[in-house]
Amino acid sequence: MRAASGAHQGKHPGVLGTVAAVLRVLVVGVFLQTFVLQTYQIPSGSMIPTMLVGDCVLVSKAAYDDAGSRRGAWRRLERSLLPPSAVHRGDMVVFHFPPEPSHLLVKRVIGMPGDRLHLRNGRVFLNDIPLQEPYAMYTAARPDVFRDEFPNLNETDPNVDPAWWLALRRTLRQDGNVLIPPDHYFVLGDNRNNSEDSRYWGFVPQAGIVGEPALIYFAVPNGADAPPGGPLPRLRWVSGWVRQRIGVLH
Repeated sequence: MRAASGAHQGKHPGVLGTVAAVLRVLVVGVFLQTFVLQTYQIPSGSMIPTMLVGDCVLVSKAAYDDAGSRRGAWRRLERSLLPPSAVHRGDMVVFHFPPEPSHLLVKRVIGMPGDRLHLRNGRVFLNDIPLQEPYAMYTAARPDVFRDEFPNLNETDPNVDPAWWLALRRTLRQDGNVLIPPDHYFVLGDNRNNSEDSRYWGFVPQAGIVGEPALIYFAVPNGADAPPGGPLPRLRWVSGWVRQRIGVLH
């Protein structure tokens, strides 16, 4: 009887065993959320065509050192487990929005520390050399001197952050470029004429970078684009949309 009872107990760990299993799952989940991955949903069209509104993205937090959100022992542990990588020009990054750090944004790194940057007719010049940007999209838009001839202190825009408007005078060079300071980056949206980015609120500090969008794992299509004809054609359309959008971003 005892042997049978012992065998029975081995197959059914009971409440304590179940709780322990759940705790292990939670610990792994917390570890991944804290140090490795984070979910993020694209809220606007500023990164079209690379990322669309409603794309659900996995952010690799191992890509960069999120020094701004974890300090002390947590930061030392993270660095020992996941050494930070360098930020490169052309990387897409998720970061704390400088005017409101509680919000996250995603843009593409265009200017690196020490670069001199300006835009002419909407095109980026780095150190007086035009930048080749196959990812950038220029939709039809009304003329906007501030947006397309950046930096321009003769005309402003209602969406410009006031603190950045004042700071532009400190970073503007006599040659008409802005100088990107150490440990900061100039970011732009791929949808260049429909993106509020570093032109409007300034540089992104290294400490504010959370990670790099690595994978679109789901997409929420715009229901207004669904075809007519009942639920079955709509279901097929949604399924096709999701399959088309899912994939690695690099």
